[in-house]
Amino acid sequence: MSPRWNPHPDVRTGRHVVYNLHVHLVFVTKYRRKAFTDAMLTRTEEIMREVCADFEAELKQFNGEQDHVHLLVHYPPKVQLSKLVNSLKGVSSRRLRQEYTTHVRRYLWGGHFWSGSYFAGSCGGAPLTVVKQYIENQQRPV
Repeated sequence: MSPRWNPHPDVRTGRHVVYNLHVHLVFVTKYRRKAFTDAMLTRTEEIMREVCADFEAELKQFNGEQDHVHLLVHYPPKVQLSKLVNSLKGVSSRRLRQEYTTHVRRYLWGGHFWSGSYFAGSCGGAPLTVVKQYIENQQRPV
């Protein structure tokens, strides 16, 4: 690349690619149960940051409410989004059920934590500051 080119910090390069891929993900708890506490959301963010790092992705923003979470993920083109989502939901479900067993059992049963569906929105058109601000303004439980 030209030494005169000062790329945007979000623009990444690979061997044969220059990319800037962001996705806005929303995961909802099973039956839309209000299972999250502030401590659980904090732990969920830590877990999801670890999973993203395993995929060479970066969790740019995270927040949620009692029954859902929002993520803004910057990911490389080699990552299949459905596999990233599957891993994020699977690992977080397993760990949250282990670490908050009694609390989770009050709201969820049958080995489920997340709803089977999810929202994934490309963030190429909207300014990322708008998406970040939207995620920051989620009404986090106290």
